[in-house]
Amino acid sequence: MVRKGFKMKLYPDMAEEYEKRHNELWPEMKDMIHEYGGRNYTIFLDRETNVLYGYIEVEDLKKWDESADTAINRKWWDFMADIMETNQDNSPVCTDLHEVFHLD
Repeated sequence: MVRKGFKMKLYPDMAEEYEKRHNELWPEMKDMIHEYGGRNYTIFLDRETNVLYGYIEVEDLKKWDESADTAINRKWWDFMADIMETNQDNSPVCTDLHEVFHLD
């Protein structure tokens, strides 16, 4: 299992809407995450900076990276684009984080 950490950024005053949308995460999005090997997925918010910190464990990085090209993932990106920083294809602006410590 590979641990991935990353950060993204919300637009101001969008934290409540972001949380609402994730609380109502589409079943087909959940299924896709699991199908592509994602487990133990958590997102944290720094309310002072609107920076989101994500953590996910994936079975296979190559397979996980392929999930970006699924229709449901693209639909999710389009759905979220109005509340967070995105690239031209509506994918979130995302920066991978370097793991510096882990303890089981």
